[in-house]
Order: sequence, then structure tokens, then C-alpha cells
Amino acid sequence: MDLKERLGRILIGYTCDGKPVFAKDLKVNGAMALLLKDAIKPNLVQTLENTPAIMHGGPFANIAHGCNSIVATRLGLKLADYCITEAGFGADLGAEKFFDIKCRYAGLKPDLVVLVATIRALKYNGGVKKENLGIENISALQSGFVNLEKHIENIRKFNVPVLVAINHFNTDSDAEIEYVKNRCKDMNVEVAFSDVFSKGSEGGIELAEKLVMLTETQKSDFKPLYDVNLSIREKIEKIAKEIYGADGVSILPAAERAIKKIEELKMDKLPICIAKTQYSLSDDPTF
Repeated sequence: MDLKERLGRILIGYTCDGKPVFAKDLKVNGAMALLLKDAIKPNLVQTLENTPAIMHGGPFANIAHGCNSIVATRLGLKLADYCITEAGFGADLGAEKFFDIKCRYAGLKPDLVVLVATIRALKYNGGVKKENLGIENISALQSGFVNLEKHIENIRKFNVPVLVAINHFNTDSDAEIEYVKNRCKDMNVEVAFSDVFSKGSEGGIELAEKLVMLTETQKSDFKPLYDVNLSIREKIEKIAKEIYGADGVSILPAAERAIKKIEELKMDKLPICIAKTQYSLSDDPTF
């Protein structure tokens, strides 16, 4: 019944005279619930080393909230001492939406964020072409590291401890590895190098040990970025400025009209889910 009610509240569109049309008005929420009667159950799968994993939702935070379902996360929390959930990609997309949307509604208080990066990606952010990412380039790594710095800064806005996990490639040079370690140390952030792709669970021991250590020694004081009772414009501006580093927000007339309709429907006291490119912290995928 809860699923039927939620499906019924989906806004389909508007009539010619501007009145809202919901799924329940079309009397399709019962049929929708029937189609989803099995999909509502989380899927239990396993890794190559037989570790259980629960799959129930997609990671596409560029167009949606990018999180596993609340049902699956609560189930995972009951079944293990440590429950790790993926939240899309990037602290500007997956993490922000996980914190501000999912955690708010589910009453979750995360203990730690594992921020995944690679030296290759940081060099790419520093201007290196893909075919040259395997060549040592400290200068490009230095330029690209500011991207990781911003993601760390974003996570800290939610008052949750952060652990940087570097997915290790055999092309990472000793000098590059040392540079990342030193930069993270300067920021007072723990970093672990992960080799699970090539070594399996054995390659994740350092990461696992540091994760356990941080959850036991650093206290999380999680809080969302904004109050849902702020206006839609205020919430959009808060996310754009705090997370994306924007100077301000320009709202076009069509968007102003959409906001007004949402306010008339009394649906404006909800979290904001922004659709945005995953290729950049900004709105420009090439920047």
C-alpha cells in the first residue's frame, strides 16, 4: 500500500488549464505496483571471492540521486558490522545527493566517506591526453590535484570524516605516489592505495584497515548542506555555490514559471536533485 501511495503521487504533467495530473488520477498506480512487486526486493549478488553485495538501484547521479535504495541500505546495515554503499560518482553529484536526499529521508548518519580517485584521472584533470597517462608527470598531477582537493572540501561541508582511496595502476610511479601521499598529509586526510582489481581482497587490506581505524577514532557529526524549508531558489543557489563553486545562479523565465507551479502545489519543501554533467565540477564538461 505504501508503494501504491508513493507511485500515485508521481506528477505526470498538467492539463491545458494548468492543473496538475498525478499517476493516481489516471488510476495506474495499482498496475505500476503490480509491475514492481518483485523489483521492490533487493537483489543479493556476490563478488568473485563470495562476499555478499546488495544491488538495488543505479549509480547515475548526473541525472538522478545515484544511490542504492533505502530498503537495501537498511538491510545491509542489519547484516554486517560495516556496510559500504556506493553513491553515484563525485562529491558534487553522488555524495551531495546521498547526503541531502537519501540520508535525510532515511534518517541515516554515515560514519565515513571513502573518496575514490586515481593518479591517472588526476593527471587527466591536469591536462594530460589519455594516451600519455601512463607516463610520469608530476607537474600535471600537481595541476589536477586541485580537483581532488575540491571533492575533499565538499565532503567536509557535511561534517563526515573522509578517507581517500587511490585505485592503483602499475603505471603509477613512485614519485607520483609519494606526491599524492604528501598532499593528502598536508590536508590532514588519510590516504590508502587499493589493488583489489589485480590482487583481489588482499589488495584492499590497507584500505580496509584504515577505514576501520578512522571509524573508531574520528567522530562523524553529519548534517545536510541545507534546510529543506528554504525556498527553491535558495536551495539551488546553496548547492551551486557551495558544491560547484559557482558565483551565482541565473534562473530563466521558463524555470521561474516551473518554480512558481511547484510552490503553488506546496511541493517546494523538498530536497533539490540537480541534473548535471559528470565530467566536470562546473556545468562545462570540457572544463
